[in-house]
Amino acid sequence: MSRPVLDVESVQAFVSIAEFQSFTKAAEALGTTQGAISVKLKRLEERLGYKLIERTPRLVRLSAQGTVFINPAREFIAAHDRARAALSCDCRRFRLGIAQHVAGPEVPTLLSRLNERDPALTIEVRLESSHRLMEDFDKGELDAVIVRQEDHRRDGEDLGPEHFAWFAAPCFHQQEGKALRLAALAPCCGVRDIATHALTSAGIEWNEVFVGGGHAAVMAAVSAGLAVAAFSCRLAPPDVVDVSQRLGLPSLPSSRIVLHSTLTDQRSREALRTLAAAYREHRSARVSEVA
Repeated sequence: MSRPVLDVESVQAFVSIAEFQSFTKAAEALGTTQGAISVKLKRLEERLGYKLIERTPRLVRLSAQGTVFINPAREFIAAHDRARAALSCDCRRFRLGIAQHVAGPEVPTLLSRLNERDPALTIEVRLESSHRLMEDFDKGELDAVIVRQEDHRRDGEDLGPEHFAWFAAPCFHQQEGKALRLAALAPCCGVRDIATHALTSAGIEWNEVFVGGGHAAVMAAVSAGLAVAAFSCRLAPPDVVDVSQRLGLPSLPSSRIVLHSTLTDQRSREALRTLAAAYREHRSARVSEVA
């Protein structure tokens, strides 16, 4: 019995639908129409003899067979892209900025996925505050940035919400009548501004006892029981707890994570699609674990 021959476009359509969980968004990402991508998926399912995507008016998700096939499908696409890139000596730089309050355990996955997709791509990564990265992006010093959305900007590709809360070590004790001991990344940090504004508006006295040193240093200070800090619920250290209710601290507004880029050539756009899909996929998995 002969094995079915797979074509790259059909497999790419399936992978894109799975990653975006949307026929419309997958079609937009691949620069085609919803009808065309549906035809490609149907052709792939007929060749394999399995239903890969379950689709209802409100939901698009992998079938049981699709869940089994998704990783081999990604490997198939990655192998195709590596083979194509091997014939090209067009080595390029990709300057990527990731905000410190956004970067998490998904970063190695993002970089690995980019490298698999385009081995000729030299990836340079910078971790800074969202504000600093946007300044450098606007000056043309970065090709793409993943940052917390700033209030005055509505451009960029929305990668999903980011929720914040107050975290401290389980042993942290706040003395009654004393100012709240606060840790923050730096005076220009956007999350710090949100946190201090919320405390001031609630009439809670606070005192910064640890400022700067990077995200890891702030997390270490909080884990050691030295202070309280505002963290993304997704990225809070595993050894700290949400103390918002226990300490009577004000709720913090949610934000959005946004991908900005001005790149327009096909290879760069493919890299950006890979980046966005990997971020959404890892973030979705992490949120499910936390829930």
